[in-house]
Amino acid sequence: MTAAHNNIADLIPDLIAIRRDLHANPELAFNEHRTAGIVANALRLLGLEVHEGIGGTGVVGTLRCGSSARSVGLRADMDALPMIELGQSSYKSRTSGAHHGCGHDGHTSMLIGAAQQLARTRSFDGTVHFIFQPAEEGQGGGRAMLKDGLFERFPCDAVYALHNWPDLPLGQAQTRPGAIMAAADRFDITLRGRGGHAAQPHYTPDAILAASQVVTALNTIVSRRIDPGESAVLSVTRIEGGHSHNVLPAEVSITGTVRSFDATSQDRIEAALRDTVQGIALASGTTAEVSYVRYYPATINSAAEAALALAAADAIGLQASIAPRPAFTSEDFSFLLQQRPGAYLWLGQGRANPGADGERPLHHPCYDFNDEALHLGVRWFCEVAERELARAAPTLSSIPSSDPS
Repeated sequence: MTAAHNNIADLIPDLIAIRRDLHANPELAFNEHRTAGIVANALRLLGLEVHEGIGGTGVVGTLRCGSSARSVGLRADMDALPMIELGQSSYKSRTSGAHHGCGHDGHTSMLIGAAQQLARTRSFDGTVHFIFQPAEEGQGGGRAMLKDGLFERFPCDAVYALHNWPDLPLGQAQTRPGAIMAAADRFDITLRGRGGHAAQPHYTPDAILAASQVVTALNTIVSRRIDPGESAVLSVTRIEGGHSHNVLPAEVSITGTVRSFDATSQDRIEAALRDTVQGIALASGTTAEVSYVRYYPATINSAAEAALALAAADAIGLQASIAPRPAFTSEDFSFLLQQRPGAYLWLGQGRANPGADGERPLHHPCYDFNDEALHLGVRWFCEVAERELARAAPTLSSIPSSDPS
């Protein structure tokens, strides 16, 4: 363990206060004005170069030490989810319809803590860019920062991020080379007939029957069009049409999501979906429109950086292992990893005694970040920065592989 990890304990009370303040005052995508202001002020107090308004409400703080031209980016997301919090903590959300149900309040606080620690120890040679990103929850804040010149203005040899992971116990960490999080696609299908009396179905194409056939057929695409050795998920999440018991509606809409890990699977699923819908529409006499949007690519770790991320976790005392499989959830850190090598780490935060209802998963209305993980995130960010700037990248063979489940 390097010098940058000594004396972190004195930072934690203030970081807990920041985290709970952010939790009580959540802000949605591209509206993180108060949060961004807190971040910018905290970084300015450390003497960092601070740049605001990047990609909307993004903030980047830059810390330089020594003479090396090498640089590293450390990223945290700031936005909350558009949902109502049902938790009963003293710091529960005061904003109607917004809740830090994914722990971004914790990520932001940990990266502030890493900036504080590295600013006072300066036990590295090079440049650290602290990247505070808006709008991770489905709105592409990472992509917005890139379009605003993130890596042109703040060059990074590699970039790293973490996510709290309730599925892993506190004190464990995992990542893997290659895919760690899935690509996320959304499809919207509209089937149209003419509408008519339910007692006279022979006068109008039945859009509801066609929609039912579409839903059934879509659920065979992954099992029959994708290589069994690959992984993908297609889920229909909404079907809507009709307003009366005796009227055949003129229009029915279907919405869903597709998750996969490589572009070939994405291409095949999208083509099969379009063919399936058009075939059923033709057979049923309806017409169909399909919108298919690939809004987040898969999150792909580069091998050397994944190894470094795990070695850093091991060095600070975490039980670090290679994740046995990627997750089907998505993450817009993927956009940054398309531009630079880097890695995304799952940091365990599962509580030893989660209570009668069990551990609250991410996006649960009662979810709350575990403050006991704050010091671990700070230490990991610091260790990663020092190792990356020193080019101390290990090989994957040195990292144990285990499945904590």
